[in-house]
Amino acid sequence: MIKTHKVRIYPNSHMLKLIQESCSYSRYCYNQALETWNSQYDVSVVMKDKSLRPTRFSVVNELVRNKKDWQYNYSSRVLQKAVADLARGWRNFFNSNMPDHNKPKFKSAKHSKQSFATDMATVKDGKLILDKPLCVSKGNWYGIRMSEPIRFTGKIKLTVITKDVHGYSASLMIDTEDNEVPVTKGTVGIDANIKRFNYGNKEETIIYPKKLDKLYDRIGHYQKMLARKRIANPAKFRSKNYAAVRDKLQRDYSKVNQIQSDILHKFTYYLTHTYKEIHIEDLDVKHMQMSRKMGKNLHRSLFRKFREQLTYKCSWYHNKLVVLPRTYPSTQLCSKCGFRKTKEGYGGKQTLYGDSIHHEHQTYYCYNCGAVLDRDENAVENIKNYVG
Repeated sequence: MIKTHKVRIYPNSHMLKLIQESCSYSRYCYNQALETWNSQYDVSVVMKDKSLRPTRFSVVNELVRNKKDWQYNYSSRVLQKAVADLARGWRNFFNSNMPDHNKPKFKSAKHSKQSFATDMATVKDGKLILDKPLCVSKGNWYGIRMSEPIRFTGKIKLTVITKDVHGYSASLMIDTEDNEVPVTKGTVGIDANIKRFNYGNKEETIIYPKKLDKLYDRIGHYQKMLARKRIANPAKFRSKNYAAVRDKLQRDYSKVNQIQSDILHKFTYYLTHTYKEIHIEDLDVKHMQMSRKMGKNLHRSLFRKFREQLTYKCSWYHNKLVVLPRTYPSTQLCSKCGFRKTKEGYGGKQTLYGDSIHHEHQTYYCYNCGAVLDRDENAVENIKNYVG
């Protein structure tokens, strides 16, 4: 089983320079590979021979044959993994199950997030040891200090070093047998809402902290500042002030991502270690984002990321994950008697503004048994009681 541990690293000045150069070298290899891939594809079209279509191995062989002398100062695994990343991008682009995956593009040195990958890195005495090129002498290589020890035991299959606004981090993908199966029981339903997750009564709700709203307000402020600078001086707007504001914007985006990831990881860990069966809705977020009022908030709620984390954690801990169909009316059903509100029925459907009789967003009125229920608690109970 492959598990990933992302850890902050603190290289010394020598290794810092090498990591920066390796990030640039990985980007160079990726761009060279993409250019080679496109040229090989064009040749196959002109020659009308599908056997000449580019593959990962044909592109690697072409790049290795045309290697320059300075490239031998870097690990050969960086080139191999850059081409593998490109090949995976093309597979995803032609995969019908991933309709939103874009066509691979050339990478830019101006992008704030730079990275490279290798499958030969090891950990020794609590330090990360990157694979060393043959031309580098023994005295010029150092271990990289990590912020915490590795959580899993096993062989490191892949290491990805990433640069962001806060520094450098290493994502260690480990083939491990550490898979303690928790004792779980019962079934739970999760109703995903904007800025919160309901899985029971009012006391059982995960709410995003108010700090996120303040960060998003600052993000909007910085975005307006950058837009004004671009409008005021469209030809030469990349000044030092522009770069300073852009860095602040990137730092706030990074803080938001860290807070939300921490909340989702803790919540999914709690669910998989508490309940045996977990029910969630298959939300059509793409069409829901067409709303001008809710589009940005829906995008920030990370419903897709929540589902992805639940999926792989349920496979780790042998939980049963049930994804309800999109047509299941969890909001329209009464969890007490099963009555379903319809557009033509008495009172109409339950919308964001309640029904046509009771214009209350948070309350569900059943016109069959007379039950008055909290909207979210009623939806959670319906999701929990779903039988596929």
